[in-house]
Amino acid sequence: MEYSGGGGGATLSEMYQSARRLLLSARDGVARVERLASAPTSSSYSSAPLVGGGAPGDPAVAEEVRREVAQIQGLCAQMDRLWRSIPGKGQRDLWKRKVEQLSEEVDSLKETLDRHTLRQQKRILEAKERAELFERAAMQSARSSSRMLEEAYETGVTILHKYAEQRDRLKSAQRKALDVLNTVGLSNSVLKLIERRHRVDKWIAYAGMIITIVVMIAFWRLMH
Repeated sequence: MEYSGGGGGATLSEMYQSARRLLLSARDGVARVERLASAPTSSSYSSAPLVGGGAPGDPAVAEEVRREVAQIQGLCAQMDRLWRSIPGKGQRDLWKRKVEQLSEEVDSLKETLDRHTLRQQKRILEAKERAELFERAAMQSARSSSRMLEEAYETGVTILHKYAEQRDRLKSAQRKALDVLNTVGLSNSVLKLIERRHRVDKWIAYAGMIITIVVMIAFWRLMH
């Protein structure tokens, strides 16, 4: 015996068969959503927004599952009214168990999809927090590099300034020495020796300046 909702509507058996087909389709959809979520993804994948509460990767699949779940729940509500109107107790109890079992299955499927959605939302939030943490660390590293470069530049300037002061002192000492030597009448060979020593000291100072500049340039390139 078939029981219908009246007005030429679908029978209880037809509603039940439709609900079972939808349930099988929804199960396949949940399995597909979980496979997509476990597949290797790119960084843009993890930051994609959820559509309709679905899972990233293919939000349309999760959205379709939710529509099917809603349709099954609607059919269960209709069937719940129909089986109560069955006059025979045996048939009424049979359909009661079938409708209740179907309702439990669809509720369990919805809970599985909801848990999966929450896990995906948590993963996206964690990925966002990791990205923000990495960005803050990068900015801190850039600031530290800038400070180190400024300190290196200041150190180089100080060294060059000291070399310049040392060169001026050497020139002053040389002039004083020449004045003394001229006064006491030392030989030209001694004067030439002193001049040669002065030239050597001058080249040492220049070499130190060049090395300092090279080190500063190398450090700047390394930090950038």
